[in-house]
Amino acid sequence: MFPLNLPNVLTVLRIMLVPVLVVALLGNTPAGDVLAAIVFALASLTDFVDGYLARARDSITTFGKLMDPLADKLLVVAALISLVSLHRLPAWVAMVIITRELAVTVLRLGATQAGVVLAASMFGKVKTCLQIAAILAVIAVHGQPAWVSALLYLTVLVTVLSGLDYFFGVRRLMSQSANRPQPER
Repeated sequence: MFPLNLPNVLTVLRIMLVPVLVVALLGNTPAGDVLAAIVFALASLTDFVDGYLARARDSITTFGKLMDPLADKLLVVAALISLVSLHRLPAWVAMVIITRELAVTVLRLGATQAGVVLAASMFGKVKTCLQIAAILAVIAVHGQPAWVSALLYLTVLVTVLSGLDYFFGVRRLMSQSANRPQPER
C-alpha cells in the first residue's frame, strides 16, 4: 500500500486515466478526440498539481518519487503510440521522445544507485510543457497545420537538448562524486 495523501492519489489517478485516454483515442467513441483532449489535459494538470502539493505540504514520499515520473511517462508514451497508430504523428517523432524518456530514466536509476541525485532542471520542465502542448495540439487539431508542425519540431529539439543536458549533468555530478575524498572508516 502507498501513503494516502492528495499528491499520491493524484499520481494514481493519472495512471488510471492512461487507459481512458487510449480508449478515447483508439476506440470508436463519440467525440473521442474531445474526450481524449480533456483526459490528457486533466491528467497533465494532475502532474503539476501533485508536485506542487507534495512540496507545499511537505508530503513527499518514496512512492511519489517513484510513481510520479512513471505516471508521466506512461501518459506521454501511451498518447504518442496511439497518435502514431492513428497516423496523426510521425513515428520518428514518437521514437525520439520515447527514446529520450527511457534513456533519462535509465540514467536516473544508475545515478541514484551511485548516490547521485540530479534535481529536475528548468530545461526539463520546459520540455515537459512543450511535450504536453504538442500532444494536446495533435489530439485536438486535425490535419496538422503549420503551427502544430512547428510546435512538434520545437518539442523534438528541446526534448533532445534536455536529454543531452541531463546526460552531461549526471556525468559531471558523478565525476565530482568520484573525485570527492571518501571519509575514513
